[in-house]
Amino acid sequence: MPEILIAALSPVGHFGPLLNVARGLVDRGERVTVLSGAAHEREIRSVGATPATLPPQGDLDLDLLEPDSGREEISGIKRLNFDIVRLFVAPMPHQAKALAELLTQKRFDAILADYGFFGVLPFVLGERSARPPVLLFSTTPLMISSRDTAPAGLGLPPSTSTFGRLRNRALTLLSQKVLLRPAHKAANCQLHRFNSPELPTFLLDVGVLADRLIVPTVPEFDYPRSDLPANTRYVGMVHPSPTMRFRPPVWWQKLDGDRPVVHVTQGTVDNSDPRRLLQPTIEALADENVMVVATTGGPHVSELGFPIPHNAYVADYLPHDLLLPKVDVMVTNGGYGGVQRALSTGVPLVVAGNTEDKPEVAARVAWSGAGIDLRTGDPTAKAIRAAVREVLGDGRYLRRARELEAAYAQRDGVAEIAALIDEVIGERAVAP
Repeated sequence: MPEILIAALSPVGHFGPLLNVARGLVDRGERVTVLSGAAHEREIRSVGATPATLPPQGDLDLDLLEPDSGREEISGIKRLNFDIVRLFVAPMPHQAKALAELLTQKRFDAILADYGFFGVLPFVLGERSARPPVLLFSTTPLMISSRDTAPAGLGLPPSTSTFGRLRNRALTLLSQKVLLRPAHKAANCQLHRFNSPELPTFLLDVGVLADRLIVPTVPEFDYPRSDLPANTRYVGMVHPSPTMRFRPPVWWQKLDGDRPVVHVTQGTVDNSDPRRLLQPTIEALADENVMVVATTGGPHVSELGFPIPHNAYVADYLPHDLLLPKVDVMVTNGGYGGVQRALSTGVPLVVAGNTEDKPEVAARVAWSGAGIDLRTGDPTAKAIRAAVREVLGDGRYLRRARELEAAYAQRDGVAEIAALIDEVIGERAVAP
């Protein structure tokens, strides 16, 4: 019976999918330890896995993004470097120490780590025979550099033309050698503390160093790359467990009427300011022949601070597996998980996001033909109204979303990840 170690940062976009993988591995009889923040201990036990506590200094601390962190005083590339260094690079030594302690306590057959869990890098860069196989799980659209794509973060579509590849190469060199050089240098400085070799590749390309790089989506929702690394595997979406207990609001049955349903959400992270997307969407559609269902992702409805029109309903949270089958268009700021939930249900999208990986998610929605990228995180009510009208009125968006739904339905993310774990364990067993 294999012993599997899963390492995940605490935010829901990192922890949630890997908890679902843990559940699937336990269900098939494997022993699983999950290293994450202390707040997740009960959830880890609930799926039958053993919790291991990551020290606070080793976790992704979203408080570092608060106004008093100094982050608001910088912008653009400086802010991006700030985020990478403070959120992902600085915790590296604490993560590596926690991993090392676990590896001395128990013999693990494989490590499955969140892509942002940089504490695994000293082990990946060390002697291969001295560590278990390592699989990295991408929690964002694939960021690996390619001759066919611009560097991650710009939200640019792919291009394989001669000019396009020249553009891609120039932008990639600029990004790696100049713009994000401080973050890369900071990572190497941390590695020096472990007497570890420097990174042989760019920091955001570290997935190529793992035994397997897991991409939890379908190829149809990602840019084709003629130079895709050989260790990369698309596995489809890692679906959460179905909702078992749900008390629907009194207006729930109205969603089964004749009017189109538009769902708007700012996700569970970038949701502190409803004026960015919730408010303009609700206001934009107030006089349209649609029903609007908005979820705040945490803040109470009473905190919104603006009037709710007669055709809109607002809740703190609604389970997507029950809501999305009733939805005709989803308006979102581009969270990777939420967008894939919509597409796996055949729901076309309007995306307005400009933080974290959201520009890349939005660009893929537009590239795939399953929705509209508003190319801003602060859209006007007019722009949202026009986009929703276009998606509802042009059947091409729905058809493309349904095609992606079929692609997702052909894959079981948890089962494919389990098969990859078996694969790397088998390879190690026969290695000389």
